[in-house]
Amino acid sequence: MSDPSDYAVVIQPDWIDYNGHLRDAYYVVALSHAIDEMMVRWGLDEAYRLATHCTLYTLELHMHFLHEIKASDALSVRTLVLDHDRKRIHAACDFLCPRLPELAATAEVMLLHVRQGEKPASAAFPPDIEARLSASKLTPEALAARPVGSRKIELRRR
Repeated sequence: MSDPSDYAVVIQPDWIDYNGHLRDAYYVVALSHAIDEMMVRWGLDEAYRLATHCTLYTLELHMHFLHEIKASDALSVRTLVLDHDRKRIHAACDFLCPRLPELAATAEVMLLHVRQGEKPASAAFPPDIEARLSASKLTPEALAARPVGSRKIELRRR
């Protein structure tokens, strides 16, 4: 079920609500850390940010809570590239719990490549990053097999 590139989440005691379940906000904390780790794998690491002044900004996020996560659960997050264009990444973050036979939660995220500075602006990915994203992108078959969310999030081609 788990992949070596999955981000292992360490659930903190104060992340648990009065019902004994993971609080909503901490799904997003885990997702944010998982995306940070994936940025390193995509080559968008600290050295890249220092050299280019570019990073990713989150434009949109849709969380789908499918099963309860408890304090005693092991949890990991797998980040997948669903699609990308020259400036954006449409990613999914799947929350995996060995206790559950299916996803505990899933999220879709739209990320924008931004050159930071006095006036931050979107910027095209360099060719090597775009190649890594293309190589990481799910196949059409894997994309079709994904769980359906509450509303479609997608890259609109202009």
